[in-house]
Amino acid sequence: MAIIKPFKGIRPPASLAAQVASRPYDVLNSEEARKEAKGNEYSLLHIIKPEIDMEPGIDVHEPGVYEKAMENFSRFKEKGWLIQDDKENYYVYAQTMNGKTQYGLVACASVEDYMKGVIKKHELTRPDKEEDRMKHVRINNANIEPVFFTYPAVRELDETINGVVSNNQPVYDFVAEDGIGHHFWVIDNDETITRITELFAQIPATYVADGHHRTAAAALVGDEKKKNNPNHTGDEEYNYFLAVHFPDDQLTIIDYNRVVKDLNGHTSEEFLEKLKDSFGVEKKGSEIYKPQHLHNFSLYLDGEWYSLTAKEGTYDDEDPIGVLDVTILTDQVLAPLLNITDLRRSTRIDFVGGIRGLGELKRRVDSGEMKLAFALYPVTLKQLINIADTGNIMPPKTTWFEPKLRSGLVIHSLD
Repeated sequence: MAIIKPFKGIRPPASLAAQVASRPYDVLNSEEARKEAKGNEYSLLHIIKPEIDMEPGIDVHEPGVYEKAMENFSRFKEKGWLIQDDKENYYVYAQTMNGKTQYGLVACASVEDYMKGVIKKHELTRPDKEEDRMKHVRINNANIEPVFFTYPAVRELDETINGVVSNNQPVYDFVAEDGIGHHFWVIDNDETITRITELFAQIPATYVADGHHRTAAAALVGDEKKKNNPNHTGDEEYNYFLAVHFPDDQLTIIDYNRVVKDLNGHTSEEFLEKLKDSFGVEKKGSEIYKPQHLHNFSLYLDGEWYSLTAKEGTYDDEDPIGVLDVTILTDQVLAPLLNITDLRRSTRIDFVGGIRGLGELKRRVDSGEMKLAFALYPVTLKQLINIADTGNIMPPKTTWFEPKLRSGLVIHSLD
């Protein structure tokens, strides 16, 4: 059963929240972060991408970069740009995109739950990326950025969070430059806090939606501190880490598409003919065509859009991995026809989040940078949860969640 706890959040005063809040560390590179934080001394990017305050081109894994993060974190607290709450609270963090709002509970998740598999994952993590975030957590002794979790929706939890939102003004309420609305409430009523904790204790499992490396790093540092403390009791703050928990019926996974540089020696005509072995192929013309259902794909090639519908026998709807369209595309097209067998390392393929729209696929092919593009029908939350429940791992670049969490609205200290 899922263990969560309230915590004394470290957060900005309301007047600075919009300036402190930033995109996550892993969605922009150093130069993009430098430009985004330019002229804004309050931006959390100074803590999560501290190389922006150092010599351009510095190795972001240099010890001095992590030390700069700690220095900037300390400065933010000294200047009152980040202030710790006096009592342990839960928080509600809501996001609005395209008129739809999703409501997440900000709470500390249990390190032990992660180690025991009560917190379930669906992606592989890389040790080098884990260690990078572990160093950041260690030196700051804090979870500076939250991770993005989901859980099977519970009616009473929905009603409780709706009550908080309906009866209280948000402490933060702003629209970021990308048009996403961010809204934040403090839950400081002890009875409400107790009931939320009890309700989560009845949930069999929670799931990492986004932020697998941050989740692993946070849990591993907590476990490390446990092993290094001869007086460990289990009540220490390092036994928990920062997460925003969203009910599964409020989230949307959007498509994650592919662009490929060449046809592996085939002519366009040969390639289209070979596709007919596994797909029903229908030419759609020059207007953008979007996949209509599971096992239906879009192909853009030579200025034309095609509908590809996978034939029976090319997929297994009873297999959590075999049912996925990313699996069908890899097994029927990328590997046998295009000789792309390692999606993580191949330089002939790139991945485009659906937030950019199918027009981005067309642009990259029309520019000559890429030869062809595939658009996929989005994975469902049910498929993600099924994969996690069965101990399977999603193929690379399968899920894309939007909107992304803003970092800096609340931080969790490990003290």
